[in-house]
Amino acid sequence: MKIAMLGTRGVPASYSGFETCVEQLGSRLVERGHEVTVYCRSHHVAYDQPTYKGMRLVKLPTVKNKYLDTIVHSFLSSLHALGQGYDIVLYFIAGNSLVSWIPRLAGQTSILNVDGLDWKRAKWPPLAKRYIQFAERMATVLPNAFLTDSRVVQQFYRDTYHADSPYIAYGAELPIRPAGAQLAQWGLEARRYVLFVGRLVPENCADHLVQAFQALNTDMKCVIVGDAPYAAEYITRLKAVRDPRIIFTGYCFGEGYWELTSNAYLFVETSGVGGTHPALVEAMAFGNCVVAHDTAENQETIDEAGIVYDGASGASALAPRLQQLLDDPALVAVYRQKAAARAAAYYSWEKVTDDYEALFKRLRPVVATSVAGRPE
Repeated sequence: MKIAMLGTRGVPASYSGFETCVEQLGSRLVERGHEVTVYCRSHHVAYDQPTYKGMRLVKLPTVKNKYLDTIVHSFLSSLHALGQGYDIVLYFIAGNSLVSWIPRLAGQTSILNVDGLDWKRAKWPPLAKRYIQFAERMATVLPNAFLTDSRVVQQFYRDTYHADSPYIAYGAELPIRPAGAQLAQWGLEARRYVLFVGRLVPENCADHLVQAFQALNTDMKCVIVGDAPYAAEYITRLKAVRDPRIIFTGYCFGEGYWELTSNAYLFVETSGVGGTHPALVEAMAFGNCVVAHDTAENQETIDEAGIVYDGASGASALAPRLQQLLDDPALVAVYRQKAAARAAAYYSWEKVTDDYEALFKRLRPVVATSVAGRPE
């Protein structure tokens, strides 16, 4: 099949979980004999080759604006895709639903991965939230199909819009790396730091960890990996902390990210919104003991293989959980094994690719029949 992936910043992955999903899924589809094209934002992807891991890259411009960046690029990408003869056009993020009908004009199958409930994010003003909720509803109407990577989100769409969707998990396994240059750069020792990875935006609640860590009795470090383009005020407040044990690394991907996550003592997921968080399932696959904000989505992800804290109470609830684990390495070892086993059983990129490929094959002839009036 000829498959296009739209709606993300592009590859190589250098921003968030959806870019990683495109890279991991797309490269595996190429290995299985499919032609894969990834649409990239020209201002974001500096990689200058026409292909990456077998995927063709199409770079198009957009408006560098918090509210228009994604939808303008997706619109231009959709127009470009019309003449490319794709069998499948896969979009990411519910906000892109308003352009997901365009490929259908050319008889292409349009599929949208809606992600989490993005309107819950604090960064959006009321008008933007209403747009996202409208786009969420249109995700059930405008593409040929939509899908979720969280059972909780899947149930929300059933209850709210009376629309059922396929569920395809997010993959997790990545290369485990020994301690090396990345740890040395930040003065870290293996198994001697607590790790957070994510965008530094208010709804991801990294402040829970920063505040909690200052109250802990430990000589371990706290490593905050991530950044954000439109959250300068929040990031400034986070970095105002005077505790020398807390380290902010900025963005980190690829080898550096793998090394940091491979060697953490434990991993903390503080996000209060979203579906399945890629960094959380990846931390589990790396064999980390994980502590997570008690959202329904996070509890679905970890089940009995991790520990939750009361996110509504924030740092005051997180601190005793962390202190308990810092004081009990044997308990951490037990949760390491549980996390790795759960990730291997439920969050495999090969299984994810199997599921996407099966969905693509199942939907493709349906569109050929409805558009052309005859079976493919």
